[in-house]
Amino acid sequence: MSDSLESIDPVGFRAQVRAFLDEALTPELRQAGCGQIGVFAPPEVGRIWHRRLYERGWIVPTWPTKYGGRGWGPAQRYIFEQECALANAPTLSSAGLLMIGPILIHFGTEEQQTRFLPRIRSGEDYWCQGYSEPGAGSDLAALKCRAHREGGEYFVEGTKIWTTHAHCADWIFLLVRTSTHERPQEGISFLLVDMRSPGVVVHPIISMSGEHEVNQVFFDGARTAVENRIGDEGAGWTIAKRLLEFERSGVYGPRVRRLLLQARRIAEEREDCWRDADFRWRYAELSIDCDALEAAELRMLVENDSQRAGVTTSLLKLAGTETLQRASELCVTAAGAASLHAHDPARSDTSSRDAQVAMARYLNMRAATIYGGSSEIQRNILAKTALQL
Repeated sequence: MSDSLESIDPVGFRAQVRAFLDEALTPELRQAGCGQIGVFAPPEVGRIWHRRLYERGWIVPTWPTKYGGRGWGPAQRYIFEQECALANAPTLSSAGLLMIGPILIHFGTEEQQTRFLPRIRSGEDYWCQGYSEPGAGSDLAALKCRAHREGGEYFVEGTKIWTTHAHCADWIFLLVRTSTHERPQEGISFLLVDMRSPGVVVHPIISMSGEHEVNQVFFDGARTAVENRIGDEGAGWTIAKRLLEFERSGVYGPRVRRLLLQARRIAEEREDCWRDADFRWRYAELSIDCDALEAAELRMLVENDSQRAGVTTSLLKLAGTETLQRASELCVTAAGAASLHAHDPARSDTSSRDAQVAMARYLNMRAATIYGGSSEIQRNILAKTALQL
């Protein structure tokens, strides 16, 4: 049973989190968090912050205590996310902690849990996600990456694209086609592959915002043991749908709040911008939308209604990513003309660095309404499941 908001002392817990952040977040980590462009912190930064949370025992606080978690309820989780965002803590990759970790807890064998979960918690293994392909993005069931079994091994052939941090990952979890059926959702299996295996090649994709965050991964007969299959052969689609709920149920409100505060800080440094009535109107409108988003997220976390999970996660993914994009646009507006010179090496003052981050983040965030299921897909899900259309 989920904790209600009244089952903990929120004021005391918030003070506890703030005290930890004051001690654990170095100026360098705060600066890295404030300057973060992508969805997740660069791996070299993320590993440092991961280790500090691990040493505190807060790296997987929502996991069951049986698997090294703290069993936090929704109120604790949300307070923690809020305070981390407001303190400009780096955002850790969700591939291991919030995706494959919970999947192993729900679907993995005891041997798989014993082997992988401790290394996910400690940060010894860094994970990436192998879902999208050049011809199978939002239409994930169209995937063509194949795996055929020979004895105790699978041989993987094909490619995955937009693979975040694949160039730094130790392991990848994959959806592969192991058999052909009339329905494209059938015959898909869920495999774990060591990124250091022969036959795995990573090609970088440089984003229009200028950073190396995503990649294309090629598999040319890469081997993985049958023991690295999660669930039965052909059960991958069921597992994938569960994982997408984890991916889409991320907390967006605190991230929007952080961007709003940054937009205000940049605007106040340009007094003419902060005094501008149109800017203040947009800022107030987004602040109200952020309040509504946070209230909706808290309601979802507290109710924890499994029957409506798909509808709710689609709704929040849709609202959260579109509000994030609007907040990133406001940061660019606050930066003004300086954002046009964001990549000018001759400009190194504080305002130009803020403008550079604002513009790069704005460009990077164009993908927010595409990854994890595009906004169009989310609207289709809502039309079908919520409105019965």
